[in-house]
Amino acid sequence: MRIGIIVGSHRKDSQSAKVGRFIASALERRSGVSHWTLDLGKTPLPLWDEGLFSQGEQWSALPALKAQLDDSDAFIMIAPEWHGMVPAALKNFLLLWGAGSELSHKPALPCAVSAVDGGAYVITELRMSSYKNNRLCWLPENLIARQVKTICNEDERLNEEPQQKDFSARCEYTIDVLIAYANALRDVRALGIFDHETFMNGA
Repeated sequence: MRIGIIVGSHRKDSQSAKVGRFIASALERRSGVSHWTLDLGKTPLPLWDEGLFSQGEQWSALPALKAQLDDSDAFIMIAPEWHGMVPAALKNFLLLWGAGSELSHKPALPCAVSAVDGGAYVITELRMSSYKNNRLCWLPENLIARQVKTICNEDERLNEEPQQKDFSARCEYTIDVLIAYANALRDVRALGIFDHETFMNGA
């Protein structure tokens, strides 16, 4: 099984990326699971435009990313809460994929990041507005890294024990749920029942 971690912050050295590294280490402890990470702060994608359909020069790196997505069974989408919203980089990423084999009918765990006690707004936004055409399947579970500066630090002395313990426990639980969904939806995709040519736009 292969799981993609998408870090949605625009910052090159972000708290979201730190959370992504923590989640990656949890995935590495699971037998038969590999992972890869796309950090949109370090590897920004062009904003969507019509050149996408004609394979314009700015989209030359997209085939390699598509291959990574095609090869993935599930995703963890990490979204910092900026002004109560999902950052543009992650929304743009979700706009780039239609009903192809990149995201369609694959489970995704939404993970919010907040410097304080927020995070719920971006979970709601992702569930509400980001799956219609790409057919990504959001889990009914979610993960929120609250007070993020006090958790997931490689230097454990910087972590607050109660917050770290709670986040770690929920991280382990939601990863196990994601893996279970990934196994189940792999079988669903294998049924060959989807007709995305006739029903392209999910409406």
